[in-house]
Amino acid sequence: MDRQYRNATCHCGAVELRVIPLRTDLGDAHRCDCSFCRRRGAATVSVPLADLEILRGADKLTLYQWNTGTAKHYFCSICGIYTHHQRRSNPEEFGINLGALEGINPRERGAIPWVDGVNHPADS
Repeated sequence: MDRQYRNATCHCGAVELRVIPLRTDLGDAHRCDCSFCRRRGAATVSVPLADLEILRGADKLTLYQWNTGTAKHYFCSICGIYTHHQRRSNPEEFGINLGALEGINPRERGAIPWVDGVNHPADS
């Protein structure tokens, strides 16, 4: 089976990821309104953990965690761009910064739906 790949990079290019296979329509793109994501503002798409490979710059990634420590948010230590995170809602998935994916401009996607991160399902 032929797999489709798409790369994602931080702004300075020190970090490069390969995402396989990316959902072809990127239909699951969303934004979250939790205290962290609403400040960050990046739209994300989801992939299983096994479908993300760090091609370059693993040593340049900085990890940020808080509260339960389940979510793991990764940023380039040089330019500060958020590249991906291991989800709290599903720790078997990564959320990928939609704007970091090659050939994607989130503005061209129109309205991107919001999910309720303030009332997180893991908190009930």
